[in-house]
Amino acid sequence: MTETMTMYHNPVLLRESVDGLDIKKDGTYVDVTFGGGGHSQEIMKRLGGKGRLFAFDQDEDALENRIDDERFTLINENFRFVTQFLKFYGIRKVDGILADFGVSSHQFDTAERGFSTRFEASLDMRMSKRSVLSAFEVVNKYDYEELRRVLFQYGDLRNANAMAKVVLSQREQSPIKTTEQLKEVLQQFLPKGREHKVLAQIYQAIRIEVNQEIAVIKEFLLQMPELLEEGGRLSIISYHSLEDRLVKRFIRAGQFEGEPEKDFYGNIDVPFKKVGGLIVPSKQEIAQNNRARSAKLRIAVKI
Repeated sequence: MTETMTMYHNPVLLRESVDGLDIKKDGTYVDVTFGGGGHSQEIMKRLGGKGRLFAFDQDEDALENRIDDERFTLINENFRFVTQFLKFYGIRKVDGILADFGVSSHQFDTAERGFSTRFEASLDMRMSKRSVLSAFEVVNKYDYEELRRVLFQYGDLRNANAMAKVVLSQREQSPIKTTEQLKEVLQQFLPKGREHKVLAQIYQAIRIEVNQEIAVIKEFLLQMPELLEEGGRLSIISYHSLEDRLVKRFIRAGQFEGEPEKDFYGNIDVPFKKVGGLIVPSKQEIAQNNRARSAKLRIAVKI
């Protein structure tokens, strides 16, 4: 791993997630969240001369971390289109797929992107600068019910109703254009000693909505049964309880709600079998990288 990649993003659960792929030297693998390239670099180390790695990242900034290797292909697109773009390269089945959901360290640390509570910036939060929807539109144009839903569902905010009312009241006077203005508008909901935590929940909720993260994960997971070879591995790191719940249910039941489907004889018919239990970062990793604290890794094999 290069120093540049480490600065861009410190990969979480690096060894555990790549171990979970059980890499075959001549296999074809996909890293759908390339970022700084840390996970991809580790996968490349384990591939032989005929192995291939395709990586996806919708953020144009990630292109600077492209790996100079003929076995590697970086696709500047959202991973919700993984099957479509792999077909363009003649790939219909792969041996393993790794996903590390959430925001990269680079996105958090680039002030003008608007992801971090540490900086004042325009309300943006787009993972791809090509996206139309930004945090400004969510905060200033969503109606009361839509805004309340976002704050409650994606931020676990008990005061979502009151927060939405305050935002709507303020924007009637003038638009809320920056992260600092949003913080000032919602100051009454930031209890002393817990300001950062609650503000982070607010940012998280808006960010998930801006990037349609839950919908993207669902679309991605639904493609996995057809895209993975029999015996192929799925290695997924998530950070939010909603994300992890989707992954857990999909591995267990092949769907997001209800019970697994059964065949004519009553046997459960699911596409995946979980490999091991839930994996979380060690205390040592969390001490070295605080952003790893909420990470959860689940591994599954196609059956």
